[in-house]
Amino acid sequence: MSNAMTVEKFSFGQITATYKKMPGWLQNFTNATLGMTILLFLWWVGGVLIESNPDTEAFAAFAPGPALSALWGLLGTEFLWDTITSSLERILFGLFWGIVIGVPVGVILGYFLAVRQIANMPFQFLRMISPLAWMPIAVLAFETWDGAIIFLIVMATVWPIVFGTAHGVQRIDPNWFRVARNLGADGYQMLRRVIMPAIAQDVFAGIRLAIGVAWVVLVPAEYLGVTSGLGYAINDARDTLDYDKLAAIVVVIGVIGYLLDTVAAKLIKRYSWNLE
Repeated sequence: MSNAMTVEKFSFGQITATYKKMPGWLQNFTNATLGMTILLFLWWVGGVLIESNPDTEAFAAFAPGPALSALWGLLGTEFLWDTITSSLERILFGLFWGIVIGVPVGVILGYFLAVRQIANMPFQFLRMISPLAWMPIAVLAFETWDGAIIFLIVMATVWPIVFGTAHGVQRIDPNWFRVARNLGADGYQMLRRVIMPAIAQDVFAGIRLAIGVAWVVLVPAEYLGVTSGLGYAINDARDTLDYDKLAAIVVVIGVIGYLLDTVAAKLIKRYSWNLE
């Protein structure tokens, strides 16, 4: 018994030591592969359980086999790329306006204490309203469905950016402002040379959070009257009982969302720095 335990401890220790000697990129690849393998296994188990239950067997096409087969068939079609392009355009337009509105407002909130104290309660109130709750107002206020969807995405993206930017401004050492004033910096130079470089990491962190929220909001928002986009494709697949295609679109949404988050994470890493 003790010999078996010794062999087991030795094997585990050997594996751990080998893992630690791997280059960083290989460790990341190994972790990602292991994580995705576990996810695919759980998905497969879920598919088996659905297929074996008479009450849910009609949804067996949600399993990995049919879903990935449908995805392979979609990859070469114009439909999939037009669908992705439509959704990305709406996300980018919404994110653009979220940044245009959110960063200046965040800088003002972070820099001026009086403004922050006055705006804190109404902004927190508005932030806690689901972006999708604005859907009836968006439909009434905008002439096109695309405009309404972009408005909903703006409402999803603006608050993480506002509060992330404001937090970044509040973290700036006040001595930096004193030094800049002593050197003759005006308001524009203060913004360009001191504030924006100092808050870049916080702004991109807010944008990363905003992308995640916007990507979640996009699908139900595209249930509106549009005839393109990932949300429309899911709704259409559901109505036609094309469940393998529906699951394939879900996989596409996950992949694109992951790639967008990765880009935002790279930007945060790019603008991460310390004073040591």
